[in-house]
Amino acid sequence: MLRATTILPAGSWTIDAARDTVTLTFDDRFRRRKAYTAEAGLAFLLDLPEATVLRDGDALRLDDGSLVAVRAAPEPLIEVTAGEAIGLARLAWHLGNRHLPAEIDGARILIRHDHVIEIMLRGLGAGVREVMAPFNPEGGAYGEHNRAASHPHAHHHDDHEHPHDHGDGHTHHH
Repeated sequence: MLRATTILPAGSWTIDAARDTVTLTFDDRFRRRKAYTAEAGLAFLLDLPEATVLRDGDALRLDDGSLVAVRAAPEPLIEVTAGEAIGLARLAWHLGNRHLPAEIDGARILIRHDHVIEIMLRGLGAGVREVMAPFNPEGGAYGEHNRAASHPHAHHHDDHEHPHDHGDGHTHHH
């Protein structure tokens, strides 16, 4: 089986150079090692030194020199909006406080569909709408660690292992 060991960033190669294309959800674009079958049937093994986020428009170089284009698949998300910028910043703070992967996109924030978080957002006065779109969340201050599929959702804080302080004496464990 061919192996993909190198990522070419979007814009550093041309689409007509691609041998095949894979269209993947965010979880399938954040991997270190996984077997894929591309759209035209090409089977290959992603084999990177560490888990890396593949971005829409990136290419994977196979060991035979050929390229596979990476496309972000639409997935069910929640679009979060607010009437004014300060309102959106406040909502972003609440989402960040829950360590949710989030994509900041102009006047909206995109998050994965989660009915508990949707209820919280509505209670805070957010505009909330279900959408189908590619998901490209921010990497976070410490890299891509918060993008892993296994990262717990906000309502599972009791399962975490390390504490941190949110100020005003509020500390919880992760």
